[in-house]
Amino acid sequence: MECQGKAFSVPQCRQHTALLLLKQFETMTTTRVIMSYQWSAGNGEKPGMLGLREEVAQVANRELRENKSIREQSLQQFREWIRKNQDICSCRTDDNFLLRFLRVKKFSLPMAQQVLLKYINFRQTFSHLLYNLDYLIPSVNELISSGYMYVSPYRDSSGRRVILYNISKFDPHKYTNADMAKVHLITYEVLIEDEESQVMGFTHVGDICQASAAHATIWSPTEFTTLVRWGEQSLPLRHKEVHLVNVPSAVRYFYDLISSLMSEKIRSRIKIHECMESLWKRVDPKVLPKELGGSMPMVEMIDLWKKEISAKRERILHLDNMKLLSTKSIITRRNNQQNENSSLMINNLQGSFRKLEVD
Repeated sequence: MECQGKAFSVPQCRQHTALLLLKQFETMTTTRVIMSYQWSAGNGEKPGMLGLREEVAQVANRELRENKSIREQSLQQFREWIRKNQDICSCRTDDNFLLRFLRVKKFSLPMAQQVLLKYINFRQTFSHLLYNLDYLIPSVNELISSGYMYVSPYRDSSGRRVILYNISKFDPHKYTNADMAKVHLITYEVLIEDEESQVMGFTHVGDICQASAAHATIWSPTEFTTLVRWGEQSLPLRHKEVHLVNVPSAVRYFYDLISSLMSEKIRSRIKIHECMESLWKRVDPKVLPKELGGSMPMVEMIDLWKKEISAKRERILHLDNMKLLSTKSIITRRNNQQNENSSLMINNLQGSFRKLEVD
């Protein structure tokens, strides 16, 4: 029998093949280059006690205080609370859906319940932006296909999916803020359907080279401020790292202002890189498209991502069935000082938008 052009017995051939695979694996970087297709049967790795891969289950236990007992008890209590809450209609109660809220709040049930209420209210309040999350809408499909926002098929060295942005693909004179919002929410909703990503979180990499005033001014200051603040509190996502490259000076000025709308935790995770070499020190190029130093062309990554979106299309569209009849159960921490600060932020943003238009 021949293997790699050499004659071997069957046992020798198997051994030789195994050694080649081992050698290839040892030369790889720490980046996990196992494709993350949600429609596959899995990657053959041993599942942990939570139905997750063993290493992911360990992270869930260490970072989120998740174990089998807490998980089962919390899910049971969460479902019972939803069943009794007369303000919530047609809410999903499957494990996958409820666990995203429990995990983002480290299995604090009262806090997870609040995020669920805020999530439904957030989508409902901005239904003109966040309902009908259908990637087949022509403008939305164009943005995804062009590479404005897509997801690498590889996980990074920390086991996270990597969300990629290219602002040059968004023409603010052609597309609307609704197009932008839908692309973002479709991406987040598809990703959060994966339990491994619920645990491990996400890495963001944005190429901001052609950002301009027009990109900012498609939003009104009031709506933009509300979306940023509500979005962070309402979406059950673990944003672990945000990397920005090729950031124009005008955008840096604007970033300084909008960062005040973010929590300190999110601000501390944002890194602006002066060059690609700086980015590669923090993000393994293997997870990036070829255009940013990786090996897989962007068009191939986008094609794989669109297949992933397609597989989740119906489930994402059904999210619109959930309704919140009253917001009385939502706990807010508003006070006069916060309201004054919010007004000041909006005024500053309005001035900044005008400055960007002039510049």
